[in-house]
Amino acid sequence: MAKPRRIKTPGNRPREARANAHSSSSTGIARLTEEGLFERLEEAEEAGEDPFLLILDGVQDPHNLGACLRTAEGAGVLAVVVPRHHAAPVTETVVRISCGGAAFVPVVSVGNMARFLEKLREDHGVRVVGTADEANCGLYECELTGPLAMILGAEGEGMRRLTKENCDVLIRIPMLGQVPCLNVSNATAVCLYEALRQREFPVSPNEADF
Repeated sequence: MAKPRRIKTPGNRPREARANAHSSSSTGIARLTEEGLFERLEEAEEAGEDPFLLILDGVQDPHNLGACLRTAEGAGVLAVVVPRHHAAPVTETVVRISCGGAAFVPVVSVGNMARFLEKLREDHGVRVVGTADEANCGLYECELTGPLAMILGAEGEGMRRLTKENCDVLIRIPMLGQVPCLNVSNATAVCLYEALRQREFPVSPNEADF
């Protein structure tokens, strides 16, 4: 028998309240300031909810950003956070590629990523998980439940040094073939949906036997 779908997504965005949760302009872009995001996190904490954030540390390609927004919306992410400089802006191309994701998941631009991550951890209890090829921990070995921010780096270069130093744990996606890594939008999909699996469909000890 199929399990009934939960009312809330992992990012705690009730589907019936999405239109009210984010202020969208006529361009189809959801907007939220850094201060507004912290207010949302405080509201989630008071409600006993576990926020789920995606952080893209310097993604330059608008097609990749649009694809990441589409995946983030599907996975129930509360907001996508990007650095204010050296990152792709939300353009018409991004909106088109996101297939509606840009209208529901706000892109929050922050001036100082390291300071933002420190505040996430210390003031809001959000666990920061970054992806890096040199990480010793595999994606499927890492617990991705609870208040969570997942970071993926820029195309080619990955996360910046200070961003990496402000992660609680670094993980890698297993690569069994000859290519060294996935495109950032593909990697985002793999990571977010593993987090979704853990957060929405935990396997009990009894179920694991089947």
